[in-house]
Amino acid sequence: MVTTGGAAQSPGLTELLARHRPQGPTETADHERARHLAEAAAGVAAGAVVGAGAGAADVWDRTTPLHFTASALIVHPPTRRVLLRWHVRQQAWLQVGGHGDPGETRPLDIALREGLEETGITDLTSWPDAALVHLVVVPVPASPAEPAHEHADLRFLLATDTPEQARPENPAAPLEWLTIAEARQRTTEDNLRETLDRAGRLLDALPV
Repeated sequence: MVTTGGAAQSPGLTELLARHRPQGPTETADHERARHLAEAAAGVAAGAVVGAGAGAADVWDRTTPLHFTASALIVHPPTRRVLLRWHVRQQAWLQVGGHGDPGETRPLDIALREGLEETGITDLTSWPDAALVHLVVVPVPASPAEPAHEHADLRFLLATDTPEQARPENPAAPLEWLTIAEARQRTTEDNLRETLDRAGRLLDALPV
């Protein structure tokens, strides 16, 4: 496993997007939108520094029509299993993750925090490295609390040596360890199936 060691080693948003190589036309289009969002925000921030802008744009601001989120598929390499969580709002089995808290800007750190909060697993580390495994722009339907919007979801793989630590953060959000095949059947989201397939190829490449 590869530990991130905090912000000093956790790659920033611009670096992650620059290093990521999208696969297929859908992810390529999503990657372009994400890059434009990050670059536009960086331009606003630079303008604000020299007094030419109204203030730095927050690409994690959940009140904007398109903003970043960070999520992770948690894996246990020795057993080739992955951890899914039941999400009540989406009524679906999905990966862990969510929005950045105020002041958070590094995607991997957000995914690690969300993973700890949602599973209770304390030894989560980036795996096999700190790169993105998948980037997906996900439409989010309107709710009584907020209008329809989109998440530019930055997805990582996180590994654990202690799968038995997994505990749901509340009774309405159960967790389940599954094989890749079982997880593909359990989820209803095609974009997560793609994330699972990418994780599966990495797990299959491990020595027996």
